[in-house]
Amino acid sequence: MPRQNLALNVGESFQTALDGFFGFLPKLLGFLLILLIGYIVARVVSTIIAKLLEKLGVDRTLHNSDANQYVERVVPGASPSAAIATLVFYLIFVFFLFTAIGTLEIPALTDFMNDVLAYLPNIIVAIVIFVLAAAISGVIAAGVAKLLGDTPTGKIVATVLPAIIMVIAFFMILEQLNIAPEIVRIAFAATIGALALGLALAFGLGGRPVAQRMLEDAYEAGQRNKEQVKADIQAG
Repeated sequence: MPRQNLALNVGESFQTALDGFFGFLPKLLGFLLILLIGYIVARVVSTIIAKLLEKLGVDRTLHNSDANQYVERVVPGASPSAAIATLVFYLIFVFFLFTAIGTLEIPALTDFMNDVLAYLPNIIVAIVIFVLAAAISGVIAAGVAKLLGDTPTGKIVATVLPAIIMVIAFFMILEQLNIAPEIVRIAFAATIGALALGLALAFGLGGRPVAQRMLEDAYEAGQRNKEQVKADIQAG
């Protein structure tokens, strides 16, 4: 009898294990299928975005602007369009990964992935803020260079404005990612206050002659560019 009971228990345990395995197998197959679909979708979308950004001239605009130094720090040696496309690929694939994990119906793992998925939009918005700030900085720097030319004022404005935009974007990104929001707000206010105070002191304490020369240079450069534009229009 003891041997028969032992054999019966072993048989029941083995049968339970088999039932559990075959019950879990469809979930595993669904997990793998969703991952495969996610990989294909992510690859196709990222390729389309990379080609679209290249046609829009994003790489050229950023590389030829002062914002390039900030881009290089984030993605050294890589083209901005390729970096953005890679980020899009991983974001899409991670979304499908979380969906696939949900099909496994493992409560602890599902709860963790839901928390990560809830935070994912913050990362996407932070990336968008950085890209837009870098693009705007590049456009402003190019516009200032075209308007004011190679004057001292033009050089200063073309350097300072993009830097200010990127600093503001940096604080916006930190706040979007919920990284010490109170400290970020205080640091941002202190930075803007220090910048305003520095400008006020520079132009208020003995800086008026310098400011006058800068404005004169800017005006003369603007007039020259205005005349050049008129000549180009008349030339047709």
